[in-house]
Amino acid sequence: MAAHPKSHLWPFVPSSRIIDVVKAEGLWLHLADGTHILDAAGGAIAASIGHGRREVADAMADAVADTGYIVPTFLTPQREKLVERLTSHWLPDHLTRVHLSSGGSEAADAAIRLARMHHIAKGDESRWKIIGRTPSYHGATALTLAAGGHTARQKGFEPYAPDCPKVPAPYALRSPLGRNHEDEDLRCAKALEDRILSEGPETVAAFMAESITGSSGGALQPGPRYWPEVQRICREHGVLLIVDEVMTGFGRIGAKFGSDHFGIKADIMFAGKGLAGGYAPLAGFYTTEDVVAPLAARGDSLMFYTYGGHPGACAAANKVLEILEHDDLVARAAAQGPKLETLLHERLSEHPNVADIRGRGLLWGIELVANRETLEHFPLEAGMTNAVVAHGLREGAFFYPGGTGEVRDVICLGPAFTVSDDELEMIADRLLAAITAATAKKAAA
Repeated sequence: MAAHPKSHLWPFVPSSRIIDVVKAEGLWLHLADGTHILDAAGGAIAASIGHGRREVADAMADAVADTGYIVPTFLTPQREKLVERLTSHWLPDHLTRVHLSSGGSEAADAAIRLARMHHIAKGDESRWKIIGRTPSYHGATALTLAAGGHTARQKGFEPYAPDCPKVPAPYALRSPLGRNHEDEDLRCAKALEDRILSEGPETVAAFMAESITGSSGGALQPGPRYWPEVQRICREHGVLLIVDEVMTGFGRIGAKFGSDHFGIKADIMFAGKGLAGGYAPLAGFYTTEDVVAPLAARGDSLMFYTYGGHPGACAAANKVLEILEHDDLVARAAAQGPKLETLLHERLSEHPNVADIRGRGLLWGIELVANRETLEHFPLEAGMTNAVVAHGLREGAFFYPGGTGEVRDVICLGPAFTVSDDELEMIADRLLAAITAATAKKAAA
């Protein structure tokens, strides 16, 4: 295949296929060649209010004109307004302290550092271990890769990161107790307690987990007993609970956060993506007065990131949250989600290569298999996830690739909350066409 004429410019690692986007409106990406692609994934599950909202651009422009760059430890009107909106309208009541970064990886990294600093400030210097889950993904820094359970992205970087202990995330479809076994939630909660005890509770600083496993697992949800048990275990052993809401937060699942849906009371929660709706690089972690108090008592500070809480990004986020509130878009995500679920089941539930359709609100995962009776994977070299994404682009829709390498052949959906009923139909139809084309090509090979 001939090289694309712009391959010397983008992406960083040259590719034969470049998606050359020149404009985006609503759920549609306009390409340089005049074609349009339906953004069924909200980019990287980030766009919430739709592309091309002029009022967000205007808010950013005003902020940059007024303040430009201000060191993150200083207060600006944009930071003040955003934090006040977060604490009064969005965050769980017990989360009153806000630390801002440029993205989810930074927020996760800072959350881990905060957990360690909290224990040191309390005099518990032996508590340093972060227990993570497989599958999971918390970011691409060395520390967040180590805490996460994304084997493909960890590969080759093991020498640069600590070996964080891991426990299984609930994965009912492939539970060792049996397919969709009702006790998968208790099995995974017990695995956490067993691991804390085997590591030594006095050495464990925090347990880190997504409320709903995002693209790494393809919208994996735990059973109803999982989060109550996890919270009991963490409290009993003095382990901080860090909850990752980067993908699920700010309305994505039809609630403000997954924590609201599951009744989770995190010590530290971090969330980005939907915070600025894809309009600006911004994320944050949110914590309690109790977590911060030991640091304040010692006069400690948590190191900032250069562009964390940039005034322009804060202005964008404040406007995005204002639009979400004014247009009642969290409720719309809750309403459109079941419609998408119904369409996916109508189109895909009988497909011979679809093993599972799972999700909540406007976050969905479809797991593909070579054999739906045995759940046998397609061969890794088949690259089924990328094949479906490529066929989706030919059909005029972008779907997000999920999985971790071990968990694979997962396609994720995360359209903007403004998605219309007609666009939901298009998403389901084009996904069916992409899966059918990709699996048929594999069968013919």
